[in-house]
Amino acid sequence: MTTEEFDKILAKGETDTVEFKSWKRAKNQKEIISLAVDELIAFANHKGGTVYFGVEDNPVEVTGCDRDYDGQRIIEGIYDKTRPSLFTEIEDFEYEGKLVIAISVRADGKTYTTTDGRCLKRLGRNSKPLYPDELSNVYSSIQNPDFSGRIISESTLDDVNKMEVYNLKEKLRVRDSKSTLPDLDDNEFLRDLKLTKFDGTVERLTVAGLLFVGKEVSIQRLLPQAEVIYLHYSSDNLEEYDSRMDMKLPLITIIDKLTDRIKAYSKIQNIQVGLFRLEVDEFPERVFQEALLNALSHRDYQSNAAVYVKQYPDRIVIENPGGFLDGITENNIITHPSFPRNKLIAETLQNLKYVQRTGQGVDIIFKDMVSMGKPYPRYRSYNDAVSLTIFSAIDNTEFVKFITEVQDKNSRIMPLAEMMILRDLMDNRKVQLSALAETVQKSLDETKKSCNELINNGLIEIVGKDYMLTAKVYEVLKSDVEYTRDKTVQYIKAKNMILEYLQSNDTITSAKIQEMCGFTKQQARTVTDKMRNEGLLEICKRGKNSYYVKI
Repeated sequence: MTTEEFDKILAKGETDTVEFKSWKRAKNQKEIISLAVDELIAFANHKGGTVYFGVEDNPVEVTGCDRDYDGQRIIEGIYDKTRPSLFTEIEDFEYEGKLVIAISVRADGKTYTTTDGRCLKRLGRNSKPLYPDELSNVYSSIQNPDFSGRIISESTLDDVNKMEVYNLKEKLRVRDSKSTLPDLDDNEFLRDLKLTKFDGTVERLTVAGLLFVGKEVSIQRLLPQAEVIYLHYSSDNLEEYDSRMDMKLPLITIIDKLTDRIKAYSKIQNIQVGLFRLEVDEFPERVFQEALLNALSHRDYQSNAAVYVKQYPDRIVIENPGGFLDGITENNIITHPSFPRNKLIAETLQNLKYVQRTGQGVDIIFKDMVSMGKPYPRYRSYNDAVSLTIFSAIDNTEFVKFITEVQDKNSRIMPLAEMMILRDLMDNRKVQLSALAETVQKSLDETKKSCNELINNGLIEIVGKDYMLTAKVYEVLKSDVEYTRDKTVQYIKAKNMILEYLQSNDTITSAKIQEMCGFTKQQARTVTDKMRNEGLLEICKRGKNSYYVKI
C-alpha cells in the first residue's frame, strides 16, 4: 500500500470495512489475536474488511507495531479461534517511519463465530453481536452467497409436498404451454429448478426448494421465520385489525391465498372510455401480486421477522424484513438495476412464469398504478426493513381515459417515464427538466428524450425553461381556461423581468431576453411583439442588430 492510499484511509477514518487497533496498548500477541478475531468475524459476516494494527482511533494517529511480530502465528491463531475457520491475509507497510500491519478478510456468504460461540456483524463503524435467535444453524455451510440456494442439511425428500409439486406443474402448463418442465418426473423437475441438490450422496432441499414445495410442518421445523401475516383493518377501526391470517406455507400457496383475501375486500370502479367500459380495481391484482412476489423474493430469510401484509380501506402496506441492498434507495428504485437478495427464488419465479424477468416488478407496479390514475406507490427504507404502500383511490379518472385513448390511437404502450411526466405536469402545471428527471429517476438526457417524444406527439410543450401540457391536453384533462391562465402567468413573469431590466439598462436585445427568461428565439419574439402591441416596448433598427427600448 502506498502512502497516498493510506492517507486517504486515515482521512476517512473507521468505516464498515475499516477498523483501527492499537498495537502499543495490547498486553501481548495473544490479546492482539483476540482483538483481531472479533473484528474480522464482524467483517466476514458483513462484506469483508481490514483491521489496521498500529493506528489509534481517537484521535486517529499512527503509533506503529513491533517489527519482530510473528505474522504466521497471528493468522494461525485467527484460524484456530473461528468456526468455520477463517482465512485471512496479512501484510505490513511503512508509514512515516512506523510499521502498520493490515489483516484482511473477504465475505463469502458463510456465517462465522468464535470457537466460544460469539457471533458479530459490522454495523457502520462498530461491530455488533448477532444473538442466537437471529441465526439459523440448520443450513449447510457450503460456500454460497445466495441464501436461497443453500442446501438445508436437515432436510430430506420426505419434506417435499407432492401435491405442491403437482400444482406448480399444472400452473406452469397454463402459464407457458410450450414449457417442457411439467413433462419431467417430480424429482427431475425439482433438480432442474435447483429446488433440490445433492449433499454428497443424499438429495436434499435448498432453501428455495423448501419455500416452493415444502410441507407446512417442514417449513415450520426447518425455516420457522418464513412467515407471512395478513391483517385486515376496517374503516370503523384503523388501529385494531378485525381479521388475521398467519401463513407458514409454500410461496405460491401464500400468493394464491392473499390474492383471494385481498380481492374479496377490493371494489371495482367503472370508467367509460369511448364505447368501452374500463374496470379499475381498488387494488389491481397484478400490482399487489408483483408487490408480494418482490417481498417474498427479496426478504431476508435469516431475520426472525415476518412479512406483514396490512389491508386498510384505502391502502395496502407490505412490510418486509431486510433493508434495501447497497446502492438502492427510494429515489432510484424504479431505474436501479435489480440485485435479488435470494437469486434462486427469483430465478424460480421466472422459470415458473410468475415474473417475465427478474428486476421488472417495480416498473410494473408503478406503470399500472400511474396508468390507472392512482397515487405513486410509496417505498420507505429502514436499516432492517422496507415497506411499500399501494393506494386504492383514483386521483383523476380523466387521466385514465386520456392515457387509454392515446395508447389505443397510437397502437403503442406508453413508457413509464412518459406517463409519469404527463402525470407530473397535470399535477404541477409547469415543471423544469431537472425536476422531471428526479420524478422519473433518470438522467437529464434520458428525461429530455422522453419529453421530446411527448412534444413530437403534441402532448406537451416547452415554455422558457418549463414544460407544460399543450392546449389540446388541457382541454381533455383540465380546461382551456387553465391553459390560457398558465400561459398568461408565463407572459406576465417575462414582461416584469424585461421591464425590471430596462429600469437599469437603456436597451435590451432578443438574445438577452432568451438568456434571462430561458426562451427560444420564437418565444422571445412572441413576448416582445405582445409588449409592443401593449405600448410597452419599441423596436430600434431591424435585422441582426435590432434591440428594444422602453416607451
